[in-house]
Amino acid sequence: MHLVDTTLFYSPTSGGVRRYLNAKHSWYVRQKAWRHSLLVPGSETALHPGDVSTIAGRIVPGTFNYRLPLAPRRWTQLLDELQPDLIEAGDAFHPAWSALEVAARRRIPAVAFFHSHLPRLVGMRCGSGIGRLTGRYLRWLYERFDLVFAPSRVMCEYLRSLGLTRVVQQPLGVDADVFHPDRRTSTLRRQLGLGEGVRLLAYAGRFSAEKNIPVLQQAFALLGPDYHLLMIGGEQRRQSGNVTVLPYRRDSAELAQALASADALVHAGTAETFGLVVLEAMACGRPVVGVRAAAVAELVDDRVGITAERADSRLLAQAIRDLYDRDIEALGRAARARVAAHYSWDRALQQQLVVYAGLSEKKRTLPDGWVTASRVPSGDQQVLPAGPSRS
Repeated sequence: MHLVDTTLFYSPTSGGVRRYLNAKHSWYVRQKAWRHSLLVPGSETALHPGDVSTIAGRIVPGTFNYRLPLAPRRWTQLLDELQPDLIEAGDAFHPAWSALEVAARRRIPAVAFFHSHLPRLVGMRCGSGIGRLTGRYLRWLYERFDLVFAPSRVMCEYLRSLGLTRVVQQPLGVDADVFHPDRRTSTLRRQLGLGEGVRLLAYAGRFSAEKNIPVLQQAFALLGPDYHLLMIGGEQRRQSGNVTVLPYRRDSAELAQALASADALVHAGTAETFGLVVLEAMACGRPVVGVRAAAVAELVDDRVGITAERADSRLLAQAIRDLYDRDIEALGRAARARVAAHYSWDRALQQQLVVYAGLSEKKRTLPDGWVTASRVPSGDQQVLPAGPSRS
């Protein structure tokens, strides 16, 4: 079986989606009955079945080096040339429509992964009305897929609120050998020039609107010089007051070292579909200070950290103060134990493979002349005879 993942959300310095796809590809290399390929943007167009194929596109300014190949026909052609047996689309743009076209032509399953809460993000930038229209677009697109994965309960509930029924929760995972408490070092504090007793917290990710970066910075302005914020994800190193910005750590081991060497992770985002960096910090034995919203609320409770009621700088500052009234090392040990027990990549991908196998078997046993209602934008999936009444 040949599984192909395709998405625009992939670049040398992108975050959770890239780490998911890279971990997935490494895992499938060890599966004898399956082959895995990626089709993603790159600096050139190159086809590499069983590896990473790319379509040339220009870098979008102001992003984590994301490229935008505006070539739907070319995307469809290369996807077809990979000869997939199953396709997963990781965005809601033209790669998703290409996946549907190729899947229909080859009579194979097509699944989507709801990595990014597009209606929420659009609503934050363009207003709630445009956000609701984006939600309608998502339903129109996703109801054509055989299945939609969402990484958290709250995101599954959102998709079902749109009227989608073929939704499955698919958590992500963490490489607990890379993200490990043993990565902790005192070197980071020396590099930052921090005095003894200064409390160090880290943030890692994009500096985009939904991450509420101003709220984070204002919280540390309120906390003062006894607290320091390390923000990993900028374009170049800079420092302002008690905030230091470092470039994104492309190497997972470097990111793990930074997370493990802070006292805790702090995260003000309210639109996370999963919050992979939260789990990575927990795997490093660090507690988390976050906002009680979206998927972060499912990952962080008072046993592994603390959450503010909303994305407010005063509330977040108080949550950070409250963290230091607790046993941070005990919280970190509990966080590590939770990740080790529930969030390995092997566990996550084994679960996903069972779903894939079920879809593939269902498709293979369909008799000639039959189609699935997954291409029809209404109702639950069912098998129907092809004919004039369904044309």
